[in-house]
Amino acid sequence: QVQLVESGGGLVQAGGSLRLSCADSGSGFRFKIMGWYRQAPGKERELVARVSSGGSITYYADSVKGRFTISRDNAKNTVYLQMNSLKAEDTAVYYCNSFPTPGSWGQGTQVTVSS
Repeated sequence: QVQLVESGGGLVQAGGSLRLSCADSGSGFRFKIMGWYRQAPGKERELVARVSSGGSITYYADSVKGRFTISRDNAKNTVYLQMNSLKAEDTAVYYCNSFPTPGSWGQGTQVTVSS
């Protein structure tokens, strides 16, 4: 059973940075497109970034383009999200999962940006 464990969230002031990590204990990580998703209070979960299995192709939602960078290390079964120039509207619980069909969700990591 795939287990995703997200970490790296916290409380940060607007304009600050955080780096999220997600470790995938399942098999086949290197073959999967991976994404970072987020869910803000009262809103639906949304995809913010994804990275191809080899790491060379990325996609970003317009709301984070130019500020967030997704990357992966297939040797470590880990995907990262570098978040810079954080805004209050980035406040959410962040999750990683496969794309386009997510599996079981991890517990996520809370990111809170104070304005």
